Order: sequence, then structure tokens, then C-alpha cells
Amino acid sequence: MKTTTSINPELQARYEALKSEQPKLRIRNAAEALGVSEMELLELQLGSTATRLSGGWQSLLQEVESLGHVMALTRNEYVVHERKGVYHNVSFMHDGKMGVAVNPDIDLRLFMWEWEYGYAVEVPSRGKVLHSLQFFNQRGAAVHKIYLTNKSDKAAYDALVTKYRAGDQGTPATVDHSPQAAPTVIPDSEIDVAAFQEEWRKLQDTHDFFPLLKKYELQRTQALRLAPEGFTQKVPNEAVVKVLEAAAENEVPIMVFVNSPGCIQIHTGPVKKLIPMEQWFNVMDPDFNLHLNLEGIAESWVVKKPTKDGIVTGLEVYDAQGELIVYFFGKRKPGIPELESWREIIDEKFDPACLRMAGRSAGVEATI
Repeated sequence: MKTTTSINPELQARYEALKSEQPKLRIRNAAEALGVSEMELLELQLGSTATRLSGGWQSLLQEVESLGHVMALTRNEYVVHERKGVYHNVSFMHDGKMGVAVNPDIDLRLFMWEWEYGYAVEVPSRGKVLHSLQFFNQRGAAVHKIYLTNKSDKAAYDALVTKYRAGDQGTPATVDHSPQAAPTVIPDSEIDVAAFQEEWRKLQDTHDFFPLLKKYELQRTQALRLAPEGFTQKVPNEAVVKVLEAAAENEVPIMVFVNSPGCIQIHTGPVKKLIPMEQWFNVMDPDFNLHLNLEGIAESWVVKKPTKDGIVTGLEVYDAQGELIVYFFGKRKPGIPELESWREIIDEKFDPACLRMAGRSAGVEATI
């Protein structure tokens, strides 16, 4: 079933009543409480604090560089990833369906088939107004947001909004509310586990892992269970806190990946200021913030993947549906082995026996 949003008094009244009861409630949480999508609430603001944009997202993203220093935000249900920098080097491939922005600060992987709608939005925050560009998929869920900072070029932002402003600001946007089909899970007994394990041992690049899952039609956590001996280890869900604390204490630069339906956002560098707050564990550094809801974590795994540069070690964190929440590596680039200091964190925090076995199985020297 598809429904359309409408600026109607009933929804507007419900939203205003909720805001009066909980004035600090964020729009995403308000949408959940009201049983609508975030975008449907945003559309109530058209003509006041929101402007619908017209599309051509590839071109628009390539022009975001003109705004200068901004904050990129990508989130899913349990984690928010915020990174400040400049949108240099935005490019697209496969007829514009996929894009990348590869920079030390703004580092993104873009899946443009999920980018259906865009808006320029004024967001009240602590007595001031934040100007933003916000993008949503067909279901009205946010895929990526860009916020101006006090270093941004506001005139360039205004020009970009004027250029991409949609002519139609009144017709309600179509939102897909049809039930999402549950992923098909093939029983373990129907998987050629031996062949899958052999291909895992022969991986040459971390980017080959997803095609491997598709080839054997495996869910990700199912693949971790069926991995060759020594390449995966289920660890306590406190692992993420222990690893971040160790990385901060030992000044080990790491990589932090968070994905929405249409974007993967990556931080590469140190983490320093760690702040626990109720169920949230936060990184609050000047250019990088991470807000992780620990209550959403159902499974945590240490995962070893062979590459031509040696074993690459990751910590992967999953929710109860088996969806990736956030995942971590030591700072690395293709052609360079992973940091010894990162391996030492994994060795210190978790039983290293199975991880050493992975190095031997891959035919490379295990150094953890």
C-alpha cells in the first residue's frame, strides 16, 4: 500500500501536541511515536522551515563542496555518525547509481537508488537555527543529512537551495508504507559450507566479502557462524565500549563505519573524548561525534578477512534483526597492512587463540 503525505490539521495537531508535551523530542522519535515516517512530519513544515528540492542528487552533491566546511550525518536505528569536513572528490559510477566521496574527513559510499526525496530544512537547536540538506528514501526514512557549521558559506547554501528548489511545494510526496518482506534465510543444511569456507580463506580484498555472501545467499550473521575455524569469534556486547576505550587510551587511529539504507559514512582517525550517558555511549571529539545506543546491540563479532595485504580484523556490531549497527577496523589503506596496535587491542580484550589460527589458515604470519 502506498499513501501520500498531506498537510492536514489532524496530523499537525497531533505533532504539535506531542512537541508541547516533549519539547526536546527529535523529529525521528516524534515520527515513531505518531506512527508516521520522519519525512511525513517534515512535509508539514513546507512553506515555513522546509523547502522541497527537485532531484538531480548527483549534481547537487557535487556542488556541496561550494558550502565549505559542513557536518555530514548518517544514522540507523541505533547509532548516529557525525563527521565535519568538506565534500571534495564526489564522483559517481554505474550510470550514477553508486557514488563515493573519498577524503580524510568526509568519506562516503553512496547508493543512489535509495535517494528519492530531498529538502532544505531549518532546524532549531539550542536557541539558534541550523541550516541543512536532508535526503530520504521511498519509505520516508532519512538516508543522509548535511548541516552547515559556523565555518560554512551560507550564501552558497542559499544559492544551492534556490537552484534546486522544486517548483511544486504543495503536492504531497508519495511514501511507500507497504510491509517490507523479511529476508529469505536459507537453512545451514542447504549451504555448501565447505566451498564457502574455502572461498573465505582465499579472499584478497575486504570488498570481496559482500559478493561472497550474495553468491551463497547468506545472511551476514549466518555467514559469521559458518565461517572457517579461527576467522570469527562471538564476543560480549560490551566489546564496543572496551575497544573504543582502548583505542582512546592508546591513541590508536581507527575506522568507524555506519550505514543508513543509502549511505555508508566512515570516520578514520583517533577517538578521544568518550562520554557514557544512560544507554548511550558517545564519542564527542571536535570533528567526529558518534552516538551509540548500547541497548540495541544483540550480537558482537570479531571478524578476520584475508587480503593481499594480510589479515584485516574488524569488530562488527549487530541488532536483533541481524542488521549491522556499526563496525570498526584499525586505520589502514589498500597496500598497507593493518596497524599492529589495533591487533594488540583485539588480542588484549578477547581470547587471541582463534585469531592467531586465522593468520595461519590464511598462510600469513599471525602477529597478534
